[in-house]
Amino acid sequence: MNDKLEHKGEELKGRAKEAVGDATDNEQWQAEGKTEQAKGSLKQAGEKIKDAVKGVTDKK
Repeated sequence: MNDKLEHKGEELKGRAKEAVGDATDNEQWQAEGKTEQAKGSLKQAGEKIKDAVKGVTDKK
C-alpha cells in the first residue's frame, strides 16, 4: 500500500511541477513534470498488474 501512495505522490508532484512550469514558461520544469507524471503512472500500472496477478494466483 505504501508503494501505491508513493507512486501517486510522484505523479501529483509531476503535475504540480508542470503547472509551475506552465505558469512561468519554464520549459525545463514542464518537461520534468511530464516525465515525473509518466514515471508515476507507469509505476501505478505496474502495481495494478501485480495486484491482478496476485488475485489470480490467490484463487488457485
